Amino acid sequence: MIGQVLRAAAVLLCLAASAPAAPRDALVLAIGGEPDTGFDPLMGWGAYGHPLFQSTLLTRGPDLETRGDLATRWSLSEDRLRWTVAIRPDAVFSDGTRLTARDVAFTFEQGRRTAGALDLSMLEGARALDDTTVEIWLRKPWITFTETFFTLGIVPAASYGPDYARHPVGSGPYRLLSWRQGEQLIVERNPGYYGPAPAFGRVTFLFTGDDAGLAAARAGAVDMVSVPAPLADALPEGFRALSVKTVDNRGISLPFRPEGEGAAPDGGPVGNAVTSDPAIRHAINLGLDRQAVVDVALGGHGTPAFGPVDGLPWAGADDRVAFDLGAARRLLDTAGWVAGADGVRARDGVRAAFPINYPAADATRQALAETAAELLRPLGIEAVPKGSSWDAIRRVMHAEPVIFGFGSHSPYQLYSLYQSTLGGVEYQNPTFYANPAVDALFARAQAAPSLEASYPLWSAAAFDGTTGYGLRGDASWAWLVNLDHVYFVNRCLDVGRPQIEPHGHGWPITASIADWRWTCD
Repeated sequence: MIGQVLRAAAVLLCLAASAPAAPRDALVLAIGGEPDTGFDPLMGWGAYGHPLFQSTLLTRGPDLETRGDLATRWSLSEDRLRWTVAIRPDAVFSDGTRLTARDVAFTFEQGRRTAGALDLSMLEGARALDDTTVEIWLRKPWITFTETFFTLGIVPAASYGPDYARHPVGSGPYRLLSWRQGEQLIVERNPGYYGPAPAFGRVTFLFTGDDAGLAAARAGAVDMVSVPAPLADALPEGFRALSVKTVDNRGISLPFRPEGEGAAPDGGPVGNAVTSDPAIRHAINLGLDRQAVVDVALGGHGTPAFGPVDGLPWAGADDRVAFDLGAARRLLDTAGWVAGADGVRARDGVRAAFPINYPAADATRQALAETAAELLRPLGIEAVPKGSSWDAIRRVMHAEPVIFGFGSHSPYQLYSLYQSTLGGVEYQNPTFYANPAVDALFARAQAAPSLEASYPLWSAAAFDGTTGYGLRGDASWAWLVNLDHVYFVNRCLDVGRPQIEPHGHGWPITASIADWRWTCD
């Protein structure tokens, strides 16, 4: 497999080298795996970055500011139930057919019916008023529905079908040329794209593992490769390291309910006798040296995390704590957790001990679990790293701590983690966290007149002066780190200023691919 990938890349570069001298027109990238379900937006393609082949209604700039893409105007009715969106008249699909508001309406309606990764449960309906105007109705006020405007690629009503994922037709900057599953994807510039033409006429994506991708960079066979933290210091000659800040976070879930209080929808156990104590949760958050976690587990390639949306406009104001081992110990002393002969604290016959579950195939999460366990030992808390499959983790994740990872450009990330009614729904709210004040602020945020107007309400849910989900409130998680996404980039390739990136599924670095430039002769 590695040999096939390197040979394919070498052939591409040899062909480029044999051409007459000209500005560089092709790129080879090894920046992640291919999507399991192909390139269909209705099955989740593009949710963590631009969908490449398709256009979206809106896009985000480097500072996550809202920009129109297919949409030229958009407005929300006073009752917060109806979006009216004006569609640009010059967009065409890569098969030459015109994109109209009818295709937009079809995409939303079809997405609601598709049993894929897309959640359009709040959609009541969508219809085209004419070729350039679409109306979208919601079942109830739900401002985070706006995220679909940024992530849902528009597909053609006339030709969308079962084979679309393998042969996507869209109005984005590139169109699919060939796809050898498990090996490579080749895309070419879409001549009908309404935006500025991308500088690169052809881009090849190689589907390598981490080691093979780095080997391809060392061989000069790729122009960009994504690398995990353990390999991030092995910079090949001719490349520069691009470290992109993210909200691709990792944290320890702390089951919120007392042990045995209720059952999950699948019948699994809920609650934990140790982590349900607020003193334990606050002590863990005080007693974890997050910078040490970054340095040890990530080799310095990350930042301390204090919440799931650090650095975004809807994060809690000043929702962070300083590492203070002494204060953490005093907190546990006051709460009656007394150290035993083995150094592990106990109260009323309950030892301050629990596993930290992580997927055994994920070396980064293993390192985080092991580092956190060592840092909790001086507190008198016995945390035992436990690697297993996701199937096994699902069975215990409402009763035992787990190293989870999230990260989104939408405030819905907060709702999914802390809304009480989502306890035990798939991977949402795995701790069964519940706080009526937080739920009330979330409801007000969802009913806001615009996404921007909702930000202060989401922020207040971390701590409203009395209570909240965050570190000054219930401290219902122990967030550890935000990963840096590290890319080795050819020194001649200018990718501009990347956005703060979401969770690492997909290819988030390509959100600005239409603006990339080659800077060498």
